[in-house]
Amino acid sequence: MAVDVDLSKFFDRINHDVLMSLLGKRIHDKSLMRLISQFLRAGVLEDNQFSRSTIGAPQGGPLSPLLSNIILDVLDKEREKRGHKFVRYCDDFIILVKSQRAGNRVLSSITRFLEKRLKLMVNEKKSQVVPINQCKFLGFSFKGNKIIVHPQSLAKFKREVKRLTGRSWGVSMVFRYQKLKLYLRGWMNYFAIGIRYQQTCDLDQWIRRRIRMCYWKMWRKPRTKIRNLMNKGVSEVLAICCGISSKADWRSSKTKGIQIALNDDWLKRQGLFSLRESWISFTHNV
Repeated sequence: MAVDVDLSKFFDRINHDVLMSLLGKRIHDKSLMRLISQFLRAGVLEDNQFSRSTIGAPQGGPLSPLLSNIILDVLDKEREKRGHKFVRYCDDFIILVKSQRAGNRVLSSITRFLEKRLKLMVNEKKSQVVPINQCKFLGFSFKGNKIIVHPQSLAKFKREVKRLTGRSWGVSMVFRYQKLKLYLRGWMNYFAIGIRYQQTCDLDQWIRRRIRMCYWKMWRKPRTKIRNLMNKGVSEVLAICCGISSKADWRSSKTKGIQIALNDDWLKRQGLFSLRESWISFTHNV
């Protein structure tokens, strides 16, 4: 079992007094302490209105990750003292336990420690005790001794691809390919360790179908569709059947004529990124 603890708006709720007290035990340079205090209380400018910061650390600031680790190091030491088996990356962490009962007990005690000692808020709705294969850590989950992409991460991936391949997004296909390539490459660089070969093939097939749908939507008029299909090697009879079809764009994207005209090799030449090829390259370099 895994105790999955979610810290609610961690960076926004870092207590300055607690953090400065912890820093004071490590740093004896008053000028440096004063500089860190000024960084924390620098405030933000939104809509030409300045708001002074009395709590939290600036997200994206170069010092914030270090300060967050300093305050959460107290939590790590407490868990080591209790003999917990845990893993943490920044404010995302899980604790491994043997049973549901033990997990509930650990969740309650860790919640009290975080709220009373470190003045941090635990999101009770998202914090839970679940089997190890259902927990989510940094976008991944576990199946036996294997790391897999968590279903929520995969669902988020599909939502973003749908946005980038949306029929109503009025951009050129060149621009669409560029944006899609950037997203897919970044996603694979992070998640390649947890995705299977067959998954990449299935996702590639789905992405190609969405791209074909974009072309079909872009061509709009039947005569334009027929002409473009014939220019790409589709027979006249088949091109006319596809062009005058009353099927919706998504259904049409799977028809034979469109798959012949906008085949896999043609889409690759246009610049469509392949998850499968990226996965093969990653596994060969590991």
